[in-house]
Amino acid sequence: MSVFSEAIDTFLAPIGDLLKDPLVTEIMINGAHEIFVEKKGLIYKVDNFFPNEDSLLSAMRAIAQSVGRVIDNDNPRLDARLPDGSRIHVVLPPMAKNGTTVAIRKFSKEELTLSDLIQFGSLSKTAARFLDICMYLGKNVVVSGGTGSGKTTMLNVLGGRIPKTQRLIIIEDAAELQVHAEHVVNFETRKADPTRGVNEVTIRELVISAMRLRPDRIIVGEVRGEEALDLIQVMNTGHDGSMGTVHANSPVDACTRLETLCLMGETKIPPDAIRKMVASAMQIIVQCSRYHDGGRRTSHISEILGVDASGNYISRDIFRWMQTGKDSETGRYIGEMVPCNYVPSFFEEIIVHKLPFPKSSFVAPEWVQKIKKEAA
Repeated sequence: MSVFSEAIDTFLAPIGDLLKDPLVTEIMINGAHEIFVEKKGLIYKVDNFFPNEDSLLSAMRAIAQSVGRVIDNDNPRLDARLPDGSRIHVVLPPMAKNGTTVAIRKFSKEELTLSDLIQFGSLSKTAARFLDICMYLGKNVVVSGGTGSGKTTMLNVLGGRIPKTQRLIIIEDAAELQVHAEHVVNFETRKADPTRGVNEVTIRELVISAMRLRPDRIIVGEVRGEEALDLIQVMNTGHDGSMGTVHANSPVDACTRLETLCLMGETKIPPDAIRKMVASAMQIIVQCSRYHDGGRRTSHISEILGVDASGNYISRDIFRWMQTGKDSETGRYIGEMVPCNYVPSFFEEIIVHKLPFPKSSFVAPEWVQKIKKEAA
């Protein structure tokens, strides 16, 4: 164990049990004496506390020092990773009125697979098989969803299904993805540090480098700035099967969000052209959602078919999660992912590659059609 790791363990001793608890996925510190955790998607207050603000601040400074960063009055925000890979974000007073405010998103040590997502109820077997086919055929996939909805987990799982003969380059702000594939290259951005003469290296710059390093596919971990334009261009220039995640609440929202991000930079491309580029780059959108019962599920798997005459994105749901009830004892929602009676535009490719996925797999069950008729 490194000196920094030991120091961090010592400083974080008040929450040491929470960091070790495999059921805790996130730790939220609102000042020294108020700590909450997330377990199974739900938030609970815990009895843990730091002795005082100074001890909490010392812990944050030790973490910042371990990653070569500074957190003080001049730099009151910190975005970093703990030695185990967990992500930590800190905001200091006076911006944080409750005291030093911290969120630690714990790094999952489990290597999840499509089978695990089926077991958790996040996907159906048919939908999982369809996503597997999308990976095999090299469809561009964007994983959309809110904070903590399972986007990173989904991207990890899908990345692991990429054919072994292909070279994958992953570009992230903070390395979170743990894609277990045969040929993976990981890039991470670097923040500027004028005190040490260190220049910033952005996602945009790393995308340019990645394009010159003979990638088959490129993954941009989380698209939240003008690098959206680079991902769209990557998807439109022969790097089929490229992927990324974006914060949005529906497949159409994901397209609109990417379009907005593309326009954030100093691009000279007209908005109409950007919209057409986004529409042609997007093929499959996997929508991850966090429900009120704490469950994380794949709510939609949709195909984007360009834009219509009015300039609106055309989205067709291929699979969708439908709630059918609620467990009175656990409060968990009951439901399943069902086909939506829509055959994707690339179905012929499935036939040509002799992939065992019949057209009947896209037909909604009778009970779904019955519910829809009653609702109409």
